[in-house]
Amino acid sequence: MGNIAKDINSTFPSEQVKALINIRYTANYLEHIGQTVLKPYNISEQQYNILRILKGAGKEMMVNTVRDRMVQKSPNITRLMDKMCDKKIIERTRCESDRRVVFVKITEKGLQLLERIDMRQIEKKINPLEEKEYLQLNRLLEYKMK
Repeated sequence: MGNIAKDINSTFPSEQVKALINIRYTANYLEHIGQTVLKPYNISEQQYNILRILKGAGKEMMVNTVRDRMVQKSPNITRLMDKMCDKKIIERTRCESDRRVVFVKITEKGLQLLERIDMRQIEKKINPLEEKEYLQLNRLLEYKMK
């Protein structure tokens, strides 16, 4: 990655269009790196995200709450969690008072899996910015995406 126009052999009608395409292109690049890092552990980025959410919560959570907190929203979170239950990295239980409500929690095996995954490998694949550049980038992305 470097110059988006050269990388995709294209020109852009405006800097705004170039920026939007550059954001998508960069997101796809980062997603590919994430998939490469997680492949040996046989989990997807979405499954990794679910594990991180559950670890951070420190207790069981409703499936809908997990869905709301995900970075990459999944229309089929049930299928994702089915696979995770099969791998025994999360557990699901139904609420006693309302059978429609399902709770999930990370298992010891899931915690151990998270400990083995070194996501710093992603940092090694991208050109580092200075702290002030990261602050500026975050401000721009957060402000304009409201």
